[in-house]
Amino acid sequence: MPDSTRPLQSAKSLHTRAESLGQEDACVVDGIPATTPERTILDVACWHPVMAAVAAIDALARATDVKIADVELLAERSRGRRGIIQARKTIGLADAGAQSPKESWLRTVLVEAGLPRPQTQIPIHDEWGKPVAYLDMGWEDLKIAVEYDGDHHRTRRSQYSYDIRRSEMVQRRGWIVIRVTAEDSAEDVLRRVRDALARRR
Repeated sequence: MPDSTRPLQSAKSLHTRAESLGQEDACVVDGIPATTPERTILDVACWHPVMAAVAAIDALARATDVKIADVELLAERSRGRRGIIQARKTIGLADAGAQSPKESWLRTVLVEAGLPRPQTQIPIHDEWGKPVAYLDMGWEDLKIAVEYDGDHHRTRRSQYSYDIRRSEMVQRRGWIVIRVTAEDSAEDVLRRVRDALARRR
């Protein structure tokens, strides 16, 4: 496809960009022209700050069958593109296991601080081997879980009661569970996680 050279007019709340787009980067979704998931992820990673981009990429990866390895190959073919260095870093932080932007933020905070990359959606099994719960993220070998509790965990009584029972069940299986809320700073989260890692080593 040819480069777009015509200036685009946009409303104040709408940001537009003109980029070179190859045929292999285009697709049609429900009759609407669009970029492929791989190209969309690369664009988001090039254009947006790391934290915001990781959350968006996690959501797209969760909603599609896109493979991050394919996006990394596309990034390699895009050497010299503005923002590509940051994009490679951002793409490497992505994980389709995140189920909310806050989980994306939490995982990115841990990885960016140099901690071992946590596994996401860790299954907890009952005595018959059936999964009965999934932990947001953590280190299965060390039995340390980090869970993000959004507002609905506190405002809905049934959810709050379920969370307490679930947390107790996980702890009975030998796990350390670190629960994080919107009020927790990155520094506080890192301190608590580092303390837990130190206790297990």
